[in-house]
Amino acid sequence: MPIFEYRCKDCGLKFEKLVRNQDAAAPVCPGCGGSDLQKEFSTFAAHASPGKAGPDAPMCPSGGVCPTPGACGLN
Repeated sequence: MPIFEYRCKDCGLKFEKLVRNQDAAAPVCPGCGGSDLQKEFSTFAAHASPGKAGPDAPMCPSGGVCPTPGACGLN
């Protein structure tokens, strides 16, 4: 079951919604109840075990062990 991200065009609220195949009703904004929604691009994360990164894995901008894993989106 995918989780989609939406932005309400009426109030600007960004929210996530778990969408099931059997759900026939379109999602509505939990903030204002509006139905004029824009589907947003989602980011995703992939985690690798330490020391098992491949040669194409992104390097931490600090050049060493990342002090804030996940904060920059590269790890």
